[in-house]
Amino acid sequence: MQEDKRMKVKKGWLAVRVGLEDDEGGYRRFVIPISYLYHPLFKRLLESAQEVYGFRSSGPLKLPCSVDDFLHLRWLIDRESPHSHNHHHHHSFSLHSC
Repeated sequence: MQEDKRMKVKKGWLAVRVGLEDDEGGYRRFVIPISYLYHPLFKRLLESAQEVYGFRSSGPLKLPCSVDDFLHLRWLIDRESPHSHNHHHHHSFSLHSC
């Protein structure tokens, strides 16, 4: 509840919690563009989240991977964004922590 008061999420963005239960740092909150939901790499992460947590969850969407893996995934997706002049590449990214 305190997390919700801390920062409102702008339209077109989504709050997620990233981390593994065995991580010493716990979970970390990120705000990502909704467009990530349509990216194939992010879809695989969402499938993992559904397997680990199910469909019912309160609060921000929980993603079962390490913060480092999530930051790398975000970097890959951002690198492929339409703002970039690169062509879309298919990456074989695996989330080692999932």
